[in-house]
Amino acid sequence: MVLSQIALVLIGLLLAAWTLAAAAIVLSARARQRRAEAGLRQARRLARMVDEAPALPMLVRADGRLEAPPRLAAWLGLESAPQYLSDLGGLPGADVGIPDDQLAQLQDAVRRTQKTAMPFTLAIAPRGSQKRLALRGHLADPQVSPGGAALVWVFDASESEAELLRLRAEAARARGDFAALVGLIEAAPMPMWFRGRDGALRLVNSAYVTAVGAASAQAVVAAGTELVERVDGQGPADVAAEAAERQQPIARMVNATINGQRRALKVSDLPLGDEGVAGYAIDVEDMEELSRSFRAFRDAQRAMLDQLSAGVAQFDARRQLDFANQPFQRLFAFTPGAVSGRPPFERLLDLARDAGRLPETRDFPAWRRERLGWFVAGEPAEEAWPLSDGTHLRVIAQPLPDGGLQLIVEDRTEQLRLSAVRDTLLRTRTATFDSLFEALAVFAPDGRMQLWNRRFAAAWGLEPEFLDGHPRIDAMLERLAHHLAKPGQGKQIGDCVRAATLERRQTGGRVTLIDGRTLEFAGVPLPDGNGLLTVLDITDSQKAEDALRERNAALVEADAVKTRFLANMSYELRNPLNSIGGFAELLQAGLGGPLSEAGQGYVSDILTAVARLGEHIENVLDLSQSEAGMLPLAHEEIELFPWVTRLVEERAPRLRDGRLTLDLRGDKGVGRVTGDPRRLARALGHLLDNAIAATPPGGRILVELSRQRHKGHDWARVVISDNGPGMDAAALARALGGLKPFDEATARARPGLGLPLARQLVEAHGGRFDLFSEPGQGTAAIVELP
Repeated sequence: MVLSQIALVLIGLLLAAWTLAAAAIVLSARARQRRAEAGLRQARRLARMVDEAPALPMLVRADGRLEAPPRLAAWLGLESAPQYLSDLGGLPGADVGIPDDQLAQLQDAVRRTQKTAMPFTLAIAPRGSQKRLALRGHLADPQVSPGGAALVWVFDASESEAELLRLRAEAARARGDFAALVGLIEAAPMPMWFRGRDGALRLVNSAYVTAVGAASAQAVVAAGTELVERVDGQGPADVAAEAAERQQPIARMVNATINGQRRALKVSDLPLGDEGVAGYAIDVEDMEELSRSFRAFRDAQRAMLDQLSAGVAQFDARRQLDFANQPFQRLFAFTPGAVSGRPPFERLLDLARDAGRLPETRDFPAWRRERLGWFVAGEPAEEAWPLSDGTHLRVIAQPLPDGGLQLIVEDRTEQLRLSAVRDTLLRTRTATFDSLFEALAVFAPDGRMQLWNRRFAAAWGLEPEFLDGHPRIDAMLERLAHHLAKPGQGKQIGDCVRAATLERRQTGGRVTLIDGRTLEFAGVPLPDGNGLLTVLDITDSQKAEDALRERNAALVEADAVKTRFLANMSYELRNPLNSIGGFAELLQAGLGGPLSEAGQGYVSDILTAVARLGEHIENVLDLSQSEAGMLPLAHEEIELFPWVTRLVEERAPRLRDGRLTLDLRGDKGVGRVTGDPRRLARALGHLLDNAIAATPPGGRILVELSRQRHKGHDWARVVISDNGPGMDAAALARALGGLKPFDEATARARPGLGLPLARQLVEAHGGRFDLFSEPGQGTAAIVELP
């Protein structure tokens, strides 16, 4: 029993163990089944992922067999999946698969990878397809395929290739653009540079190198040579750092020495994000010079505008005053403060209205708005502004191309007044012309008649209607030909007008009309370029002139007869007078017997009378010959002072008898004269005799000799004066005419030839004779001889 029980226990234990073992096996099998199912699901998922992946795996074994998904055949255009690597080329002649050259490259790369485990990358383009495939191969893991297989991943790079091509094209264009930009920067005439983040120079162009005088751009960058100096302790790198920090361009004006010359540069620093700062410098020295010249020209122009009488003001496009010259401010009574703040156009109109310098208007705001239209007008506007104080302004508004306006204001008050005065003068001139005794006409240089008076038409017998048409001189001469006694004389009138208008010289002439009248005409050039033709009817004066000529000829003949008569009478009287004198001298010598004392006195008186009568005859003969211009003169050198001294000494007895004092002044420095001593002695002797005769007892006579220079010539001057009673103007004229002013016996004038003869003899020697006298002051005779 015990054994049975033990056996049952053992059997039970065995059954229990077998049950447990079977349960464990079942559980283990189920676990493995679950793992297998999970692995299968994982495998299907991985296979799906591989099918959906953009890259296809291709396993190339050592014997050349190929394992690849079916999609690879579709990518290559093959009908079925290739079994070997060589099948990737497709059938011979078919336009599918990998091209032979690329297939050979792939085979070589695969063999190299299988042998050396060296990865490779290859790009292929299947035949007859737009796809582009990228292959990346490496040695396969032994767990994937032992025995040295190569695993090649095939990527569809069609889109990537297109994008790559586009990027390559853009890169090529960018490189071209960059090369062009670099070339442009290099060829730029202005210095340009680029700084890195640290502010150091990294790139400069040729203009920069030339400006700093360096050998090359590399030398400039290596040395850090700056173009401009430090200004106010701030260098170019500091300014570039400031621009980079503010991320805003900075432009400044600095001076730099370029090629040995100080030049003004406009330097700009441009931040380029985090890359650095670019910069360039523009030489504005010429622009600055032009700007200075422009400012100087503008200042000179404005100074010149201040000198004009017209007011000029300029407004900018914002209608603000830019400039107003002094006349403009005076015309509108603007104070300097009113125009200094660039007031707008409307404000100036308001100020001018307040000052009473605008015309009166019923609606000033509307009038002002109309004037604002000047700024946008297409053409200049001109207006006349009459002011309340009588001033007349002429205003011209000239729109400017920049939208501004230029005002020109002219005070025409005086001009209008002068115009009114001119109109009055023209009317006065017309009335004056018409009232003149002479006939007048004014011709222009082209020969057209401009003005005429009524006497001109009457003198020539022309119709006023014809003259109203302002005819030319040729047309007028055709009309005048019918009125002239000799039609050919009309040419003289035309020549006279042409000489006055074109040749600017005065001419004249006379013409005779068929009615017997004689007209005298003259052409006078006028200052304005026209010519004045004056015509005077001299018919009556011509007749009077002819009568006067006939009378003058008769007088000339009578004077010649008188001269010849006096000459003949002087000659005829001289012969018997010489006989009387000769016989009287014989009697005085006692040839006729002794004479009594009374007889001696008679003979003396006869000789004195003969001498006096002979002197008168000589005077008459000299006077007649001098008046006839036939007086013979000797030419001898005369020492003037001794010669006058002898003349005075010859009259010493008469001076003693008349109790007169004669004062002779002068010396030998007076010099010499050339002339006829006898006739000059007669002339001065007559003057001395007249002075002796006119001076009362106790009187004084002055004879003064001097030497003077007149008009570049030396003259000898002899003055003979007395303190006698003198003569008034009528008596002086009678004395010069040949009448003695006073006769003691008869107390009336009697004939005397001394003064006329003295004048004739002095003038015959080229000298001058003057006689001055005043009642109660005496008489002075002045003789000047060359």
